[in-house]
Amino acid sequence: MPRLSDTMQEGTISRWLKQPGDEVKKGDVLAEIETDKATMDLEAYESGTLEKILVQGGETVPIGQAVAVIGSGSGAQNAGAEPAQQPAQEPSPAPATARTATEEAPAAPEPAADSKNQAPAAESTNVQQKVP
Repeated sequence: MPRLSDTMQEGTISRWLKQPGDEVKKGDVLAEIETDKATMDLEAYESGTLEKILVQGGETVPIGQAVAVIGSGSGAQNAGAEPAQQPAQEPSPAPATARTATEEAPAAPEPAADSKNQAPAAESTNVQQKVP
């Protein structure tokens, strides 16, 4: 069961819109889920075949529990397919090779010391006049 709102702790499957054996595309609505605040759509996170429904309509389950299995072919071939929705995950930390804020960035180039490489000074065009 994915987290569909900040305050959601569990969700109830209102009804399934797809059945086992149906081909689904990423973003297709699989089911309607009742949360603590509203009824929301449960979308497929990947394309494939809806292999198995793990939670029936009317059942309430906590965040993170698998509700269905989507595979790339028939159920017999993909018994270990992933759940239809994965729980919302916290962003992973940056890879170890990424530069952190405490590391020094390369120094900016020095401005040109040669006067012919500098832009001319801008002239002021600010003329104050009263509008009649």
